[in-house]
Amino acid sequence: MKVRVLGCSGGLGGRHMRTTSLLVDEDILVDAGTGVGDLSLEELLRIDHVFLTHSHMDHIACLPLLVDTVWEMRDRPIIVHAPVETLDILRAHIFNWVIWPDFTVIPDAGMPALIFKPIIVGEKVRLGERVVTALPANHSVPAVGYLLENENSGALAFTGDTAACEELWDALNQVRSLSYLIAETAFPDAQDRLGKAARHLTPSLLAEELMALEAVPDLYVAHLKPGHVETTSREVHAMLHHLSPRLLRQGHVFDV
Repeated sequence: MKVRVLGCSGGLGGRHMRTTSLLVDEDILVDAGTGVGDLSLEELLRIDHVFLTHSHMDHIACLPLLVDTVWEMRDRPIIVHAPVETLDILRAHIFNWVIWPDFTVIPDAGMPALIFKPIIVGEKVRLGERVVTALPANHSVPAVGYLLENENSGALAFTGDTAACEELWDALNQVRSLSYLIAETAFPDAQDRLGKAARHLTPSLLAEELMALEAVPDLYVAHLKPGHVETTSREVHAMLHHLSPRLLRQGHVFDV
């Protein structure tokens, strides 16, 4: 299983700043931020499943455009997996005929371009030899992270957007072979108050959280706000130097 980083920034500001999206093999997206826009039409056509962590714009921005671009060229719907609260938000505020057409009834309700499938924490979705499991998260809106497992090898955990979440680390401590961890670190420590209000992690908070993790996977930090990348990165390395953390980059490919 290959996991390609299409975007991992907490904002915009250049051709290497794309918001959150991971492409798993050729047919699965985890989040649909602006990084999806760099895919070719042929690559977009291969996407069958989208797993959303939550409803914030930087994680869903390209979903409406994706389905609008490919639906007439596909013979099956794109399936969106997300917490029921997230799907309700999409119905009410995006696919509502005001912001965007409702592709769950286009071209008709019996053969739609888009299908919504609720997912709950702990639920496993098996797609061939790949297993996607929803992980607990603690964010300002209902949210999950995801565990991506290849039944024949290792696993990659993606926290999505989260603040302190004991349940997340409890879940990851049950994973037999956790090879990689992508953890958000949106704000520098100087913005600790803002981070807590928005339910994001800072370097110090991430360091505290990781004390609960029993495994020692390769650690990548993501979702840094563009105006604070240097400061946040420096603080991450100071706080977590013993774990040799790396800054996640657009274009990075994980072999899981």
